[in-house]
Amino acid sequence: MTHRNLEVYNMTLDFVVNIYYISGELPDSERFGLTSQMRRSAVSIASNIAEGAARKTTKEFIAALYHALGSAAELETQIEISYRLGLLTEKDQISSQLTSIIKMLNALITSLKKKLTPKT
Repeated sequence: MTHRNLEVYNMTLDFVVNIYYISGELPDSERFGLTSQMRRSAVSIASNIAEGAARKTTKEFIAALYHALGSAAELETQIEISYRLGLLTEKDQISSQLTSIIKMLNALITSLKKKLTPKT
C-alpha cells in the first residue's frame, strides 16, 4: 500500500493547504509563533502518514500514525489558542476538517491493528 492511495493522506494534503491560507492571515507578529507552529503541525500529519506507509511492518506504520495523531492534537490546540486570542474569527470549518482527519486516522489504526491480531 502506498500513502498516495490513502484517502486520509489526500485529505490531509488539502487540509495543509487550508492551514497555510488560514495561518497566512495571522498577524506578522505571529510569523515565528503560531503561524509557524500550525504549518509545521499540519505538514507533520501528512508526513507521518507517508513515512508510516513506507515502513516495512504494520507495527511501524501504526506507530507513525500515532505520531500523526499527536501532531493533529498539537494543531487542534494551536487552532483553539488562535481562536481564543481573537486571531481566528472562524474555527468551525477548519476544526471540522481536522476532526474528520483524526477519525480517519483512528479508523486506519484500528484496521491495521486487526491485521496484527492472530486469528483463532
